[in-house]
Amino acid sequence: MNERMVTIRKWVGMVGCGFASLLLVTVAMAGETNTVHHVNPAGAQKLIADKKVVVVDVRTPQEFAAGHIAGATNINFHSEDFAKAIASLDTNKTCLVHCAVGGRSTQALPTFSKLQFQSLYHLDGGIKAWEKAGLPVEK
Repeated sequence: MNERMVTIRKWVGMVGCGFASLLLVTVAMAGETNTVHHVNPAGAQKLIADKKVVVVDVRTPQEFAAGHIAGATNINFHSEDFAKAIASLDTNKTCLVHCAVGGRSTQALPTFSKLQFQSLYHLDGGIKAWEKAGLPVEK
């Protein structure tokens, strides 16, 4: 076998190993089920009405007290024990996460994913979009 053929075989072998590694990573990632689904207020309302989600409001307790979605659980994104409080939730339940307009809840999503929540929904536009759509809040 000449030197050129040896070089080509080595290159093909390296490419094959790289491809195999990429395939393994892809298969491992495909097994993750914690994809975030973004919903508008109407979609969120349907999930809540169908009792398919636990609503997690990541605003401050003061904002929560001023008005929140009925049945929501308040876990303050800015609290020191935020991750610990999220970890206390059942990761097998589907969660709908929101804040005032979407900033804090978007920042909170990686915490839910890291804790391997199986199903996540994010209310785009937060409670402000919910209220703008004329949906009810309780105090």
